Amino acid sequence: MFRGGTQARFWLLIAVLTAAALWLLKPVLLPFVLGLAIAYFLNPVVDALARRGIARWLCAIGVLLGFATAIGLLMLLILPLLQSQVGALVKAIPGYVEQLRTHALPAVEDWFARVSPGSVEKAQAAAGQYAGSVAGFAGKALQSLVTGSLAIIDVLALLVVTPVVAFYMMRDWPQLTGAVDSALPRRHYDVIRAQLAEINRTLSGFVRGQALVCLCLGFVYGIGLTLTGVPYSAAIGVSAGILSFIPFVGTTFAWVASLAFALAQFNSWMHIGSVVAVLLLGHALEAYILGPRLVGHRVGLHPVWILFALIAGARLMGFTGVLIAVPVAAVTGVLARFAIAQYKASALYKDPLAPNRP
Repeated sequence: MFRGGTQARFWLLIAVLTAAALWLLKPVLLPFVLGLAIAYFLNPVVDALARRGIARWLCAIGVLLGFATAIGLLMLLILPLLQSQVGALVKAIPGYVEQLRTHALPAVEDWFARVSPGSVEKAQAAAGQYAGSVAGFAGKALQSLVTGSLAIIDVLALLVVTPVVAFYMMRDWPQLTGAVDSALPRRHYDVIRAQLAEINRTLSGFVRGQALVCLCLGFVYGIGLTLTGVPYSAAIGVSAGILSFIPFVGTTFAWVASLAFALAQFNSWMHIGSVVAVLLLGHALEAYILGPRLVGHRVGLHPVWILFALIAGARLMGFTGVLIAVPVAAVTGVLARFAIAQYKASALYKDPLAPNRP
């Protein structure tokens, strides 16, 4: 694609300097990355309103206020319920562990008794003593993830800077994209523009579509499990919906948590079957309706690749890394497909002496 090594070395240097800057500045990047993510998510609404003749700055303010109001109302509706359910759940875990052992694990208990006498009693004591500690550890781990990412920026600064960044990004989006467009090298302008358009299509298709999938699954799991009588169904549904952004994790959490409480709570297999029916309904909606329609298979982001990117981002840069993991995965995927296409069109791949092969 490029002639000579000068341009290749230049762009390689730019990539290395960008990665180094992100690494050095990661303690202060969170509000800016979060603001950019919100702006990218909401910008299509601003564009649609601006095309109707409304001033873009007014559109940006209105959309941002509407988004903040929706999030605030959702938090007011959900947080009190989650707080009461999570608090009760932590206190009830030892009892549910005992019920689960009594109702659902007699065969496992007998097997352990034969292998190592007395091990079951020790496991019971440990489960009853430390089940609450496990839940507390999970809460502390989540808290450490957030507080570790906000080691330098306090919460007040985050709440102030993020909406300001989001507003200016949405207001100035045409100018920013125009500046990037004008800076592209003219010789390879069409190729680069095509790849940027593919990256935008891939990223927007996944992020916006997957957000809607998470919202729908949260309602399906929450309402469905409530109707079946599973305890703490609201907490399970909301958690499963949020975790559904990570491939496999949300579904796995919903199955494990729901079945554990159902087996501990119900003696009737009909009740347990109704819980399984709700879980199968959620899985079917995600796999055959919500996923294909809202995300689609054309985005070109394999679930395993997304899972790896999110884990790597969290490990390297904390919560900031989680936010930029999907964009980086989208960019990498598009560039990898382009590089493979270029390779297959080059003499390195083709044998000029051999007959044409598919």
